[in-house]
Amino acid sequence: METVDAAVVGGGQAGLATSRELTERGVEHVVLERGRIGQTWRDRWDTFCLVTPNWTVQLPGRPYDGDAPDGFMPRDDIVAYLERYATHTGSPVREGVEVDGIVRDDAAFTLTTSAGELRARSVVLASGAYQRPFRPAGADGFPRYLQQIDVTGYTNPGAIAPGTVLIIGSGQSGCQLAEELHEAGREVFLACGKAPWVTRRVGGRDVLHWLEASGFMETPVDSLPGPAARLISNPLATGHGGGHDLHLRTLQAMGVTLLGRFEGANADTARFATDLAETIAWGDARNAELMDLFRKAAATEGLTDLAVPEPGPFDPRSPAELALAGFGAVIFTGGFRPDYGPLAPWPGCSTRTVSRSTWTGRARPCRAFTSPGFTSCANASPRCSTAWARTRRSSPGASRVVDGDSCTCKSLLDSDPWNRPCTTSGT
Repeated sequence: METVDAAVVGGGQAGLATSRELTERGVEHVVLERGRIGQTWRDRWDTFCLVTPNWTVQLPGRPYDGDAPDGFMPRDDIVAYLERYATHTGSPVREGVEVDGIVRDDAAFTLTTSAGELRARSVVLASGAYQRPFRPAGADGFPRYLQQIDVTGYTNPGAIAPGTVLIIGSGQSGCQLAEELHEAGREVFLACGKAPWVTRRVGGRDVLHWLEASGFMETPVDSLPGPAARLISNPLATGHGGGHDLHLRTLQAMGVTLLGRFEGANADTARFATDLAETIAWGDARNAELMDLFRKAAATEGLTDLAVPEPGPFDPRSPAELALAGFGAVIFTGGFRPDYGPLAPWPGCSTRTVSRSTWTGRARPCRAFTSPGFTSCANASPRCSTAWARTRRSSPGASRVVDGDSCTCKSLLDSDPWNRPCTTSGT
């Protein structure tokens, strides 16, 4: 049986960045990818693009290498970048190898894969946190004649059944799909949850500049008002068309019908909370907090008159019930739950702060779990993926243990990692 020092499961940005750091330190390893490099990105919908500018792509050793740093890479360009990165770093990726299970003993781990068994002294699980799409309670009440898909099943408007479309979940993906379907001529209803919103550009600079300059990206977990704050959605934004404002106000202005939080459905009716005004007020409050941070950051850069637009008008009225006659499809965009199944079956895995900020190098919170010799990078983004590794002897004569982490996630797990969606907007 083949034996290596470390096995990295997942050939996306987290796995590739970890591989680069292991290579730099001379650690023998393999990267096992069930599909092809960047497979999760390949599986996104046809017009998918980054929400963050290209200049924020900072994989160690080879940051964004294109000629549009202020642009937003579409899906296929993201994949091409990751393929170039793997080639540049010489990552030992084995494509088409699926890991079916991991067991451990006192000396090492045994990975059962589609290519046979493999022994590894250490394992890094870099397969992300988007294994199981989340559907809210009551979702099973929709009639069977409706097309019902998760965001992972969406490709383009032409693949959606004729008729009106109901989207449940108003985070970044839900808003982007609502905009795309509306622009394709479909009537769209959007069930909304709480999510911050931002103006795409403030003072002539992208909002990501201000999120970094203000220190927002380095907010420590212990400064949050409570555990629920860990699950706040990412701010609403889009990179389509060069990047523009996209939030509940812009969607309502273009003709998308907004609804309150989804509460359930039966054979011919869907029910919603009458909380749309509360949802908007919550988002406005978070926006105001961010704008205050941006003003302070601008002052340190010598800008004392940073122009911040005021929230526009909004009609908070929304129906509590919706007749489903004439609807063709329901799309669930309310986030994901991690589901590692046989890859982490043993007790003792725990959450851990392991990630490091691309910009400052300081430790930042990350969704991860670990046990001796085993590390999970549960949700990684090319925006902030950095990695490092270290070798040590866990005890005299013991096998070398390698810790490699490359991950970042704003929506952090609280004390129950297995029962929390990664995002919760609209559910």
